[in-house]
Amino acid sequence: METKRPTYRPPRPPSPKKPSNFVFWRRRLIVIVATVTLIVVFYLGISLAFALTNQSYGASASARAAEWGRQHGFGGVVTWIENEYYSLNPPKKGGRPSLNAFGQGPTQVKIPAGGHLPEPSTVPSPAGTNLKGEGVWHAVGRSTITGIPAEYESFVRVDPVHTSFVAGLVWMDTTLMKAQLYSGSFIPGGGPFKYSAPITANASKNLVSAFNAGFRMQDANGGYYTDGKTLYALRKGAASIVIFKDGTMSVGQWGRDFTMTKQVASVRQNLDLIVDDSKLARGLNDANSTKWGTVIGNSIYVWRSGIGELANGAIVYAGGPSLSVKTLATILLNAGCVRAMELDINTDWVQYSTFSGALNTPVNGSNGKSLLASMAEGPSRYFATWENRDFFTMTLRKNETIVTAKSTKKK
Repeated sequence: METKRPTYRPPRPPSPKKPSNFVFWRRRLIVIVATVTLIVVFYLGISLAFALTNQSYGASASARAAEWGRQHGFGGVVTWIENEYYSLNPPKKGGRPSLNAFGQGPTQVKIPAGGHLPEPSTVPSPAGTNLKGEGVWHAVGRSTITGIPAEYESFVRVDPVHTSFVAGLVWMDTTLMKAQLYSGSFIPGGGPFKYSAPITANASKNLVSAFNAGFRMQDANGGYYTDGKTLYALRKGAASIVIFKDGTMSVGQWGRDFTMTKQVASVRQNLDLIVDDSKLARGLNDANSTKWGTVIGNSIYVWRSGIGELANGAIVYAGGPSLSVKTLATILLNAGCVRAMELDINTDWVQYSTFSGALNTPVNGSNGKSLLASMAEGPSRYFATWENRDFFTMTLRKNETIVTAKSTKKK
């Protein structure tokens, strides 16, 4: 019997619901964020890879990574890692340096009287009684046409605890030499500058030495003036290296010891003075003080450098490993500085080189010698096109490189 019941038809499936506006935009936001994240990660990866092969970022991979991190907004992380590392890996205590750690070369040089600053006195060791040869000054680098040494170097143990580590010092006669600030595309940035690396053959003809300047400008808490331009505002009260147009270098406090005049050629500021009025600055051991920088703690023992001025106008540079801010200041004070300041820190940036060779003849890195053999890079960095940080040079004054009636009388 044929049925008249209609064939069963299953119910129609419900039509898909369109996503709400919230879900729609959330999905797209996730896609956008994921895409941007991949792009940023890719960019940072390429950028880091470039930094790790870039010599201007430092000699070691760790230094290059740290410089890259600070440039890309990770400065706080880099500083924390460095402080943790140095805190967990303090320098060795005790011990004695090698027998040849206190320098070589002439210690007594027959020089004409007059026309130069008196030779420096032996530096008392911060570690206690001087060992044989410790703190004794040795003539180094080019001398004047009449044989007067323009620089002397000396070496002392860094403190009474870390007695196997040695810091180097260089004493400079500002009456025989003129100073020059070389500015870099990275520090201070900008340019072009009249004087920038590499040192030219002509500028090297009577070059005596070259040495590092201060922190990156973001960390220096100070200003920068050169070529008649203020690149960073000069801070009143800041520790300052001032070079006058006659080539004389001086160290002091801006606004008290120096103000801007037509005679000022360059000003490089870096933090606050660590020695003032022949006394250690107060609070050098204060771990919370930012007067002497925030990139590495004041009491952390690392490679550091500094510069100071004696009462007679001589300039002294000091640099070496396992130094706190206070021990660096103590070394400069013991060398006779009435005012002194910190320069750059960490292994890759503390560098002092002296140069030898006939006067009025170009030199290059092969004619140079580092103050300490363990200093990173070397004299060649100042003649390299990749050098993009600022530094100082000391060059014999013209009248000290040619024979004149006056120089003949000195003999």
